[in-house]
Amino acid sequence: LLSRTSSGAPKAGLAKSWSHSKDGLTWTFHLRKGLKWSNGDPLTASDFVYAWQRTVNPKTASQYAYIYSGIKNADAINSGKDKDLSSLGIKAKNKTTLVVTLEHPMPQFQNLMAFPVFFAQDKKFESSLGSKVGTSSSKQVYDGPYKFVGWNGSNKKFKLVPNKNYWDAKAVKNKGVDFQVITDPTAALALYNKGELDQVSLTT
Repeated sequence: LLSRTSSGAPKAGLAKSWSHSKDGLTWTFHLRKGLKWSNGDPLTASDFVYAWQRTVNPKTASQYAYIYSGIKNADAINSGKDKDLSSLGIKAKNKTTLVVTLEHPMPQFQNLMAFPVFFAQDKKFESSLGSKVGTSSSKQVYDGPYKFVGWNGSNKKFKLVPNKNYWDAKAVKNKGVDFQVITDPTAALALYNKGELDQVSLTT
């Protein structure tokens, strides 16, 4: 929904504007019109409802479900006490309007809306794949500036390329990023020192 400025402050993302009630319990987000997933599927407020419900569903066993604590009925659903996923405090008022209800004021809530675990998910796309979702780059869809290509689930070279359906595609200047998995840290460092890699991650 939201992104961050270079200083870390929240700024507009997929939501072009947002507001909250005086008591801080009701937040309303207005999505940009015409949003699309990388495969061309429309991205609407209902994609956030699906994603949030899926995350707190105990069957999903999300390691980050606890972060939803404070959103109406999130704890009850995740603990299994409330079996009704639709009771979660998130509703799609229409295709571009999302309303979130909290159990108590959460000063950190606005910042959380830029955290990946609160991102939308494409129900239409995922429903056809079931447990195969995410097992390769072709079994994922994206709503950010790049999309992941060339990964079959086990190969060691893949890349990020610009997502032409990104709402702010004109702002994307980088033509892509190539990645490779190098299991030998010494070899990785040698390639970096020779200028063949721009960045390398080493572990000890």
